[in-house]
Amino acid sequence: MKWSTLALLSAAAPALGAVHEIWWNITYVENANPDGLQPRRVIGVNGTWPPPPIDVTTDDLLLVHATNSIEEATSLHHHGMFFNSTSWMDGAVGVSQCGIPTGQTFDYVVPINSSGQWGTYWVHAHASGQYVDGLRAPVVIHPPKEAHAYDEEFTVILGDWYHDQHADLLKQFVSIANPGGAEPVPDSALIYFAQNGSYLGPIPGTNPDPVTGAVGFNENATLPFQPGKTYRLRIVNTSAFAAFFFWIDGHEMRIIEADGTDVEESPIDLISITVAQRYSVLVTARNDTNANWAIHANMDTDMFDTVPDTLQPNITSSITYDSSKPVTDLGTVDAYHDVDDLALVPLIAKPLPPADRTIELEVTFDTMDDGTNHAMFNLVTYNSPLVPSIMSEMSLGENATVANAYGPNSFVIDHLETFDIVLKNGDAGKHPFHLHGHQMQLVGRSQDYTSDDPTLNPPLNNSQPNPMRRDTVQVPSMNSVTLRVTADNPGAWFFHCHIEWHLEVGLAVVFIEAPLVAQERNNIPQFMFDQCKDLGKPISGNAAGHASTTDLTGLTLGPFPQNNGWHPKGIGAMFGCVLTATIGMATVTWYTLGGHISEEEMEHEVREQVEAKERRGRFFGLLKKRSF
Repeated sequence: MKWSTLALLSAAAPALGAVHEIWWNITYVENANPDGLQPRRVIGVNGTWPPPPIDVTTDDLLLVHATNSIEEATSLHHHGMFFNSTSWMDGAVGVSQCGIPTGQTFDYVVPINSSGQWGTYWVHAHASGQYVDGLRAPVVIHPPKEAHAYDEEFTVILGDWYHDQHADLLKQFVSIANPGGAEPVPDSALIYFAQNGSYLGPIPGTNPDPVTGAVGFNENATLPFQPGKTYRLRIVNTSAFAAFFFWIDGHEMRIIEADGTDVEESPIDLISITVAQRYSVLVTARNDTNANWAIHANMDTDMFDTVPDTLQPNITSSITYDSSKPVTDLGTVDAYHDVDDLALVPLIAKPLPPADRTIELEVTFDTMDDGTNHAMFNLVTYNSPLVPSIMSEMSLGENATVANAYGPNSFVIDHLETFDIVLKNGDAGKHPFHLHGHQMQLVGRSQDYTSDDPTLNPPLNNSQPNPMRRDTVQVPSMNSVTLRVTADNPGAWFFHCHIEWHLEVGLAVVFIEAPLVAQERNNIPQFMFDQCKDLGKPISGNAAGHASTTDLTGLTLGPFPQNNGWHPKGIGAMFGCVLTATIGMATVTWYTLGGHISEEEMEHEVREQVEAKERRGRFFGLLKKRSF
């Protein structure tokens, strides 16, 4: 029986505030064409795309009634929200829930009023790559009084855009025909704006595609500025793959927020923003209205294996002072650079606690034993469990403290334990990593985690009074970052690369936090178990649905790295090649010297020599005498 709304709210958030209630019918929208290049089917809300922006206050309890009207199970993840010991509301399929079956509704309770959070966030599907197909929207949470003064604000939504369906792209990506793992390159990029819970429309006089014609995109989008006013721009990267470089011609920017953390003003000329990150900047308008100015959002094409001739990676919109004036576009910049997020200073100081434990995670990609390319942490690729991790945590009793019960790539963390994640990127590309249910303190970075040079791989400074905090962090190739987390939120929490293609091929782990404490607070609503059953999913036991810490029969494992060492068949082939070559050279030498030994005698002599080397373990160090 489905819980009543009041019971659901009381269980999820005992301290009720104002309930901000919205109804989202997740639907397909045909012939959406926001980039003006190609119509396609997208996933929208209530028959429209893009899904509506969410605008709430810190006093609100957000209640989202999500009805699934598409052909496969879906979910919603409110990115960056803590959920306060109710991680079953987090929306990550396989970790927090089984998914919403077609035709059914899930009531997501987001207890903003008790989380102590405000700032810039977003909501997106966390099932089957559906946010690649459009199920994504910005979320803004307003405190009673903002830490920085400004006159007006806008939300800037950035995103890459594909013309093909995610499912088709995924088949091409995870394929023996793509052993190098080249990710699908976007067909274009989007920039559009929101304010006060609504999207800004297109520039008057333009003719956008009718399905998405209520929203201005790219060159059809503009921000209206008035001279002398100061504006807050909340920038959100909703991409599946592409990072962006963002700047405004003729204007200066000052960072004031990153991922929901207010920071001291930090002047900057260009914002590098990777997938899932958010930044707020203050921009003071010019005192003249003689020109309008270009807003630039350039995709980071270094992340793409190829840049198709048809791709325009650099998109623009504009700031308008006077619609009768032209737009001034100063072109590209001399060089791109990353935001030094270690240098950002949170306005609310939180000291750095000592770490009780260190978990090292090294990123690698490789062609696996099935011929496809997969991602790995510590040479293990993640597969979604049959039982959502939170349901295993709640049903295993004392065995819930055994990490093996949750399958590979799972870590059990004690209640209030402080742990370091040392994240090492051994891949050739950049990666954005997101931890659900927490903010991470950025303790330090290394430019080369394999180096002994302290200028490249410096020691940690554990005496920092107030390190930067955020929920999504970028790690360049061969760099590492140390992230400190306090386990103060019992539940099951996903940690993964937020490039959707990399999550799909296993770049993830799960942190099982304070399982015995979580069991004491267990209020998983019954409808979640019912929905799992409707999807044919088990609802208790270990990752495979067994009441065991060791029996994972039925759980998908692998694929595994290829074992490129010397196998018996390879050794046999090498033996044959060397034997043949040796016989041939010896025969030539013998006949050159006028010898008359037969070929049979020569072969017998060479075999004896090779077998003698094998017995001594000297045949290229490959063969050793086995004892049986």
